[in-house]
Parts: sequence; structure tokens; C-alpha cells
Amino acid sequence: MRTFSPSDFCKESQLNAFNPQSWLQVERGKLSKLSSQHFASSSIGSLIKVPEPPLLPYYRPVDYVEVLAQIHEELESCPVQEKSSLYLLQFQVFRGLGEAKLMRRSLRKAWQKASTVHEKFVFGAWLKYEKQGEEVITDLLSNCDKCAQEFGPVDIASELQNDTNVGSHEPVPMSGDQILRHVVFRIGEEKIVCDRQKIAALSAPFCAMLNGCFMESRSENIDLSENKITPSGMRIISEFSLTGNLNEVPPNLLLEILVFANKFCCERLKDACDRKLASLVSSREDAVELMEYAIRENSPVLAASCLQVFLRELPDCLNDNEVVEIFINADKQKRSIMVGAAPFSLYCLLSEVAMNLDPRSDKTVCFLEQLVDSAETDRQKMLAFHQLGCVRFLRKEYDKAEHLFEAAVNAGHRYSIAGLARVGFIKGHKLWCYEKLSNVISSVTPLGWMYQERSLYCEVDKRWEDLEKATELDPTLTYPYMYRAASLMMEQNAEAALAEINRVLGFKLALECLELRFCFYLALEQYQSAMCDVQAILTLSPDYRMFEGRVAASQLRTLVREHIESWTTADCWLQLYDRWSSVDDIGSLSVIYQMLESDAPKGVLYFRQSLLLLRLNCPEAAMRSLQLARHHAPSDHERLVYEGWILYDTGHCEEGLRKAEESIQIKRSFEAFFLKAYALADSSQDSSSSSTVISLLEDALTCPSDRLRKGQALNNLGSVYVDRGNLDLAADCYVNALKIRHTRAHQGLARVHFMRNDKAGAYAEMTKLIEKARSNASAYEKRSEYCDRELTKADLEMVTRLDPLRGYPYRYRAAVLMDSRKEKEAIAELSRAIAFKADIHLLHLRAAFHEHMGDESGALQDCRAALSVDPNDQEMLELHSRVYSYEP
Repeated sequence: MRTFSPSDFCKESQLNAFNPQSWLQVERGKLSKLSSQHFASSSIGSLIKVPEPPLLPYYRPVDYVEVLAQIHEELESCPVQEKSSLYLLQFQVFRGLGEAKLMRRSLRKAWQKASTVHEKFVFGAWLKYEKQGEEVITDLLSNCDKCAQEFGPVDIASELQNDTNVGSHEPVPMSGDQILRHVVFRIGEEKIVCDRQKIAALSAPFCAMLNGCFMESRSENIDLSENKITPSGMRIISEFSLTGNLNEVPPNLLLEILVFANKFCCERLKDACDRKLASLVSSREDAVELMEYAIRENSPVLAASCLQVFLRELPDCLNDNEVVEIFINADKQKRSIMVGAAPFSLYCLLSEVAMNLDPRSDKTVCFLEQLVDSAETDRQKMLAFHQLGCVRFLRKEYDKAEHLFEAAVNAGHRYSIAGLARVGFIKGHKLWCYEKLSNVISSVTPLGWMYQERSLYCEVDKRWEDLEKATELDPTLTYPYMYRAASLMMEQNAEAALAEINRVLGFKLALECLELRFCFYLALEQYQSAMCDVQAILTLSPDYRMFEGRVAASQLRTLVREHIESWTTADCWLQLYDRWSSVDDIGSLSVIYQMLESDAPKGVLYFRQSLLLLRLNCPEAAMRSLQLARHHAPSDHERLVYEGWILYDTGHCEEGLRKAEESIQIKRSFEAFFLKAYALADSSQDSSSSSTVISLLEDALTCPSDRLRKGQALNNLGSVYVDRGNLDLAADCYVNALKIRHTRAHQGLARVHFMRNDKAGAYAEMTKLIEKARSNASAYEKRSEYCDRELTKADLEMVTRLDPLRGYPYRYRAAVLMDSRKEKEAIAELSRAIAFKADIHLLHLRAAFHEHMGDESGALQDCRAALSVDPNDQEMLELHSRVYSYEP
């Protein structure tokens, strides 16, 4: 999902940070000669700085489960016109949780449930904006039925129905000799003969003028010279009065007639002009020019058409001052003309895009002010006030920020108290800030961010305690690890500092943590390790800037490279093989980055890079690498394979399968057979397809490839054999995979041992994997299945220490507590994970526990929240239906 970087909201807090220039100016070769003692004493303090945690401009309720459940309940019974707004709120909740996939799904639901054309094109434009960089997928699907542009332009003229009563106006009866069939309108020197009654039928004013008590009703000639209509325009109006149609009319005349129609209340004529002009809007320039007329003449179809053009050009159109002026100068009436009843959704989108471009900019402020002005419900107000408060804070407009944070808190947003505390601290009220956060902690079930925020106003000894509590409640917060690691490094305890920062990097590949570890390695003069981290950073974010954004990561890499030995292409392949085999994914990424500078084939390297990034849960970076693989493919058959993976990874399995088949028709290759086997195994639920998958993997193994990929194919083949009950064949595959150092094959071999009733052998096999793998949380989790309860508990405790995001250990421990009739402890075990992870399995189990304990309301709340995470989970739907039936 495309969201602005939270780091933008903390850069101002990094005072006296490291000045890279002093290091950048070191002569080539000199840095390595600096003594460790000199570096430690003079440079560590300036090199290692941890910024304050960012103040996030997100909606962050204290109990997101309760809010999601409320939204779900409201969606079940609300009028259709409210559904899109509720899905937008759901989107905001998921954004606060950092759930990118769920955010996009909520946004799609808001688009699907749009009840007005304005909501349809606003959310369609938002989804189009979010899918920037994915145009290649649309291209690949261009010949498929499902490729019809689902977020394409809306035909506004056909969907925005005319809701005004524009029926003809009946003529006033007149005596026979008084009736004049024609009327002549004089405009300058020209005369236009019109049908009196047809013109009278255009509007009430014309009807009164031509058939009422006015002098014109008995006059055959009427002077319209002062009414800003040309003879050509009047002739078109006369024709329209007869036919009801506007045929080929130049835009300048349409505008003239629109103004005239609005002045004389000719609703049918105005509506026809409105729609005709709307059909002519084809560019941003057209839209800028015509929007002025649309707003002035209250022409909703034209205004909506212009707005749609602007939104479909996001973010580029926000660099156009004329477009920005239209958005920021719109009052309530103008917003209504432009976007109907969807101004809040519109300015949510515009604010999001503006913050991505520059959160400190004037236009960001103006859009957020419009968002505040458009907010109607308390939920909308708390989000708008908080976001504007964050931007004001970033701009050092502290008094305004304080006022906005107070408004957000009053509307019910507890997280905005963090903003109030930041402002209070700047104003010198440190004790007040501490007490403010303490009051929050004591008044609700505390969350990790509350202790993290309070730590900023503690003395050093208390700060460490609060940050330990923050990590206990929310291990996904990176600041506590960074603070502790930096503190240990300043105390010359490098081993403990690296261990602390590695804790978080073991399950969350955060750029700011990689940057800090890079600084540690620089301070320790471990340049090879520093190079590894900076290359991983550049893989994830090629334009990343370090040290408060003052120096490009690529520039630092260039300097570090002067202090390490160069590797040949052969060296690189050996390094990649070693690191891949030891499940060192960050190290593997670094080696591939280095190899991409050589003459090695780039297509296959970018493909390997994408596999690693997927394993590290970096899907956007993985897709970028996969597209680069396609771009650098040296042959059609290789390009087709990468296109197949692009389609498969974006949910188009059948299309990916066809790409694999096309590639095989050109040339039999390992990757084409592997892709076909993988896609077929995933797409077909028919057990008979396993024979085909086996055949395809065997074909893949007969084709040339390196041992890294052949090990994966053998591992997959072993899994298919296990599923079919062919344990001997499976074991052979796993053993052969291990011979070429495919370390993960230990897990498959352990499964074979277990199915042969050799539990001890399975445990021993998983122990080998744990010993070899650099990243081994999943191995501990799997080994826990092959031992007694006490060892299982120990392994799962280790899993939670290594990767607290894995849900199974919490569920296991909760189930054990429930079996021991410790219901409250079981609920608490699940709740501590649910607090920072919106996981359907955790919510499902807690709902079942609540049901078992007779707490129907608690069960129903968890059911509704879980169905917000996955609306189609069948077991959850059944539990929800059963619990719902208990409600009185």
C-alpha cells in the first residue's frame, strides 16, 4: 500500500545528529587506519543517534477490536448510502495497524459499495493511485476478460441522473386574437424567429414573460441584446426548444448557452449543456477551464467530470497550482457541486496524496483543513483533527497543533494525547507530559505506544523500564529496541547492542533498524557487515537517505566499498550459496545486490532477489524486483516465466499457468516447469493433479539450473510425495536436497520421520535445521510438534522471543491454559497478541473461549472483528451465526 513514510514525522526531533560530511571527506584508505579507541571515544556519540518515535497521523483507537466490531455491526443494518463511509473508516483502522492488504481490501469494498457516482470515481481514483507501479499487470492481462479496467473512468453523464423536475411549463390561456404563434428575439442587428410556446416551455420565467401579464406577452419583437447571448447561441436555443436536443455545438457556444440557461432557469437546457460539456472534458487543461464554469453555474455533471480528470492524474495533478487552487478554495457549496455528498472521502484521498508528496507543504495543510471542514461524525472529526495536528506539529506550529490535538482527544481519540504531550514537552512541561500519559495508562487497558510515549518524559532509569513494558505489550514498536541498542553501544557493550537490534531485525525488516546497525558496524570498523546492511537497505529502498536524510545510502556504500576486498563473480556465487543455505536472507540480498553490478545475467538475479523479498515479507519490493527481472530477461521464454510469476503473485493463477505453458512451448527450462508445477498445485484441488505436478517437477530437474533452485524443486517434490503417502520417495527427495545444501529440507525429512512414528528422529532432524539456519523461528515452531509438552512450551517460548508476530504459540499456550481451567489466563494470552496483531485465528479462538465461558457479547465482538479481517472464513461465519442466535 502506498503510504507516506512515518520517518517524515520524526526528522525534526533528531538534534545534533551525525554529520556525515566529516566521514565522507576522509581520504581513500585513511578510515581503516583510525584506531578503534579513537573512533569509539570521538565518533560513536555523533554517529549513533536514535530519533524520537514518529507521531503517526493515523486513527489508532485504544481497542481496535471493539471499533472493527462496531463497524461490522453497522454494516449489517445501515442504509446503502452509508456503507462506503464505513468501509473508509475500516480502512483507517487497518492503516493504524499497518495491515496493507486489509487496507486495500477495505478500500475496494468502499468502491464496490459506492452508492453515488461521486463515491465511485473517488474510490476508483484512490485504488488507481494505490496501484501505481502495477501497470505491467494490466498490460499482461490486456487480452483477458478480467482485465476490463475495473478502476477505469466512470461515465458520469449516464450515472448522474438529473434529479430536478424539468417538465415543460404549460402556457397561460389567452383569448384567440391575442395568441401570437411566433416571437422574434432581436440581438444587435440580427433577428431570430422562435416558436413562442416552445420557448415559453423552457422555463417559468420565459412562460411568464411570453404568456403572462408582462408587456412582452403581447409583443412580437423582444430585445435580448443585454443578456449576453449571441445570435448563434439563440438559434441553437430555438432549435433545442423544438427538438429537445443539442447536436454539434462548439464548446464556446455551449458555455454561453449554459450561462443563459442558468440565468433564465431553463433546467432542461442547462442539463443538456451540462452533460454535453461534460462529454468534452478530455484533459487536465480542459478540466481546469471548465471547472470554473461548472461551479459558477452550478453544473454538477460537468463539475464531476472535471474532478474525475484531476483525480485520475494523481499525484501529478497536485503539482499544478491551478488544480490545487480549485481544491483549497472550495467552500461547502462548491464542494457539494463538485463531489456531492462525498467531500470527506475526497479530501481524505487528497490529504493522503499530499502527505506522501510533502507532509510539511501548504497544500497538505489546506487539504486537511478542508477535511476538518467536511467531517460530520465524531470518528471523522477525530481523524481529521489528529492528522492536521500532526502536520502542524511537523511544521513547528505548536499552538495550532495543540488546539487540534485537544479537539481530537475531545472527539474520542486517545492517541492524540501523545501529540499533546509532545507539544507540552517543547513548551517545558515535562512533568505534565509524564502525568498525562500516566493517566491514560491507568484509565484503560494499556498499549505499548502509551509506555513508549511516557518513556520520552522519564529519567534514564525509568525510561528503560517503560520501554521494556512497551516491548512486552507491543513487540512491533522499533523505537524501544533502537534506544536500548544505542544505549548499550554508548556503554561500549557492542555485543549486547548488536544482539538487541538483531532481536527486531529477526522478524521485522525495518529500514531505520538496518540503518542503526549499519552505524554500529561503522563504529566497530566491521566494514563487510556494514556493506551487507547498506546493500540490503538499497535493495528495499533504492533512493533511501541516511542520517536525517542528509546523505544518500548509495553514497555511503561507495565509501564503505573502499575498505573491503572485492569479490569476483565466482566469489559472489559461493557467498550466495553459503548464505542461502544458512537461511541468511539479509546476507543473500546483499550478495545479489553486489552481483547486479557485474556482468552476471540480471534477469535471474532480480528473480532470486524477489524470492528473498517475499520470504522477508516485503511484497512491494518483491514485485519491483520481479518486474526488473522481466525487463532484463534475455529471451522470450525467460520473460514469459517472470510474467507468469507476476501474474501468479497478484492472484491471477490461471493466467500465470498459461504463461508457463507458452514458455515451455518455446523452450523446456527448469523455471518454466517449476512455475507450472507450483501454479497447478495451488490452483487445483483435485488430488489427481498431484501426478501431473510430480511429472512437471521431474521435468524441471532434468533441465539445467543451479543447486539453489534444484534443492527447492526436490523439496517441493518431496512434499507432494508425502501428501500422497509415498514416504520412501519423499525421503529420497529430501536427502538429495540436503546433499546440495538445501537446508530447509530438514523440515520435510522430519515430517517423514514423524509419519513413520519416529518422533525422536523428527525432533533430531528439526534440531539440525535450527543449528544451521540463521533465521530459525519457524524451525522451533515446527520442532515443537515433535516433543513432549514441556519441551513444546520451551520451543514455543523461543518462537515468541524470536518472532512475536507468529500466532501459533499464543494459541497453543492459551489452549493449554483453557484445558487447565484457567479461563482468564487463556483469554489474557490471546489478548496480548491481539493487541498488536489483527489475526483471524487468534480472534476466532478467543471468540470460542468467550462462547465457552458464556460471554456472548465478548464472543460476538470477536466474531465481528474477525469477519472484518476475513469476511469469507467459513468457520468464523458459522461461529458468528451461532453466537448471534444467543443474542436476545
